[in-house]
Amino acid sequence: MPFLFSDQPLILNLAPTGMVPTRDMSPSVPLDPDEIVADVLAAAERGITIAHIHARDEQGQPTHRKEVFARIIGGIRERRPDLIICVSCSGRKVGNVEDRAQVLDLDDDLKPDMASLTLSSLNFSTQASVNSPDDISILAQRMLERGILPELEIFDLGMVSMLRHLIKHGLVNAPMYANLLLGNIATAQPEFLEIGALTSRLPERLIWSIAGIGAAQLPVAAMAAAAAPGVRVGLEDNLWLDPERRYPASNLQLVDRVHQFATLLHRKVMTPVELRKRLSLSLR
Repeated sequence: MPFLFSDQPLILNLAPTGMVPTRDMSPSVPLDPDEIVADVLAAAERGITIAHIHARDEQGQPTHRKEVFARIIGGIRERRPDLIICVSCSGRKVGNVEDRAQVLDLDDDLKPDMASLTLSSLNFSTQASVNSPDDISILAQRMLERGILPELEIFDLGMVSMLRHLIKHGLVNAPMYANLLLGNIATAQPEFLEIGALTSRLPERLIWSIAGIGAAQLPVAAMAAAAAPGVRVGLEDNLWLDPERRYPASNLQLVDRVHQFATLLHRKVMTPVELRKRLSLSLR
């Protein structure tokens, strides 16, 4: 698979919140639905392709309640119906797969375009994200039945093998979209050989983006602008503008930085409408 995409528009995927950041960690992290909507809409005005959404409850804690997701999705779609919305079904802090799948039951204009599907269990720096084979299959089947495209989360080569298993059993179909997440303590690192190993094993008709966790976000964003189909940035993955952690970031600053990289390399950021065409996603 070629690793030169500089003649194509760059997919820009914003992950504004995640499950870990708190207000004490970052004054800019959006926590309640209105804050998340405001950050996504500001970034969409600047130019993003996908919004990767986590929800928080009234105390600012991660939640999988579909009612909270509905407020966020509705607020975004009211102003930007074109934007591709991906919701999280993460197992990082929730063990019950039915709770994780709640958001997949939303209907009509609140139905998400995509939903995250992490393809194995893994360790982060302070906790595990548990994704059993049965839970992965249940979530993939539910997404297939609901017509929601999986946002495939790939942290290492074993997860690519799991993806091929799902394809073989008809649980994931082309066209596909994946994030390759780099820089986590226990998984693939932001090095060309490791990226090349991952991309060489990806199946056909899969569009991929790369994301850097923590200090890896800055170099990975630069690498993506130069030579990848897409990039994911946002306060979910990184809270700082600089590796020395002197300057706290905002989501809009992280999006602006990708635009600066892309402009220097004469690339445009892909519109949501263009990616919808490539992934066969209709407007809700």
